[in-house]
Amino acid sequence: MKKLLFCVIGLFFFLLVFQACGTTQSAAEKEKLAAELRDGVVNSTFTFDATYAYPTGYRSVYLSPYYDVKISLDTIRAYLPYYGRAYRAPMDPREGGFIFTSTDFQYRFVPGKRKGNWIVEIAILDLDRPVSFSFDIWENGSARLTVNDVNRQPISFQGDVTIKKEEVK
Repeated sequence: MKKLLFCVIGLFFFLLVFQACGTTQSAAEKEKLAAELRDGVVNSTFTFDATYAYPTGYRSVYLSPYYDVKISLDTIRAYLPYYGRAYRAPMDPREGGFIFTSTDFQYRFVPGKRKGNWIVEIAILDLDRPVSFSFDIWENGSARLTVNDVNRQPISFQGDVTIKKEEVK
């Protein structure tokens, strides 16, 4: 019995050591990721993939992997859900979340308070109401998005930012 217990504990530590060795990134990989994110923020070409929603006054909601915001130089495409209190309900029930494509917007970014942090503020101008997106992006690729809408309570989203690689033809 003691021999079996010793083998199980040994196997556990063996697996723990190998799992820990495979998850580290080198400093060069981290610097490359940070440079790509910095370029994506400066050039306004990135995608935010939402994983959690944090409604005001409610508990967090885990999201399926299909909710995102795609930002390019001339277009913003948002596909996000909404949880919370709406002060004015939409006439069409399919317009419950933040689902739109915008070509008229103001894009502004500033460095954050800490090193490796960027704040991106986007004001959507071609909707029937004022909507603003505020991204808090970190150099490791994680981000938080706060959405302010005059007809709804604010909502935040947690997720990851990826940079779309342009293909050279």
